[in-house]
Amino acid sequence: MERYKEIERTIIKTYRAHLWAPFVKALKEFQLLMPGDSVCVCISGGKDSMLLAKLFQELKRHSDFDFEVKYLVMNPGYNEENIRLIQQNLELMQIPAMIRNTDIFEVAYAQTKTPCYLCAKMRRGALYKLAKEIGCNKIALGHHYDDVIETTLMNMLNNGSFQTMLPKLHSENYEGMELIRPLYYIREKDIVRWVRYNELKFLNCACKFTEGIDKSKDLTGSKRYDTKQLIQSLLQYNPFVEKNIFKAPFNVNADKILGYKLKNKEISFLDDYDKIKQKEE
Repeated sequence: MERYKEIERTIIKTYRAHLWAPFVKALKEFQLLMPGDSVCVCISGGKDSMLLAKLFQELKRHSDFDFEVKYLVMNPGYNEENIRLIQQNLELMQIPAMIRNTDIFEVAYAQTKTPCYLCAKMRRGALYKLAKEIGCNKIALGHHYDDVIETTLMNMLNNGSFQTMLPKLHSENYEGMELIRPLYYIREKDIVRWVRYNELKFLNCACKFTEGIDKSKDLTGSKRYDTKQLIQSLLQYNPFVEKNIFKAPFNVNADKILGYKLKNKEISFLDDYDKIKQKEE
């Protein structure tokens, strides 16, 4: 059996319950894909987006309705070694992705302050623009279950806000475009298991700002890394803490919160406080 077919087989056979099933569940539960959609699967070169591409290939083969899927690598300015690795993996896994070069790294890292926010914003904008140019109405990103719980906790601890990473959202700047996250129910540890089982090698961190730093050894100070470590320590307090953080945004009790925002409008519990008391009386 050809190598890429062996890799595909592990997705729908060996790790079906941990990869294929939660992928399909998220698509159905959150209505991420509709007949006639044209989806741009955005490939960064990392394990998550490469798996996402393979899942969409399988879905295209077995779907009971028609949709279009295209595969895009938006190169923000990776070095030659990283681009070569991406190309090798695309060939190995038989993913027909187009590569589009940009100067995002060059522009973002010319800034005097930490460039991460600007880089992320520019990359997201470039993805929307490129996806629309190739005729897509949706872009699929490889954010998974662990990204969701980390983002939820990071917002609480660092921003003082309760908000999470949504499974889909409409673009504010590109009319008719929507972002979807089909790996929403997939655990990172299961992606890692799939990668190791198939002896695959993907990009880890290709950030130009941190070139030369071994990210596996020196991630101290990264908010996401610190949050990962915090979650691991919390598991000693409660083995269900990851599940509970993930469930919390599904189970918000509006009667027990002080305030929230809806369509940029701030709403306080005081707005209806006396009205509720009168009704009770």
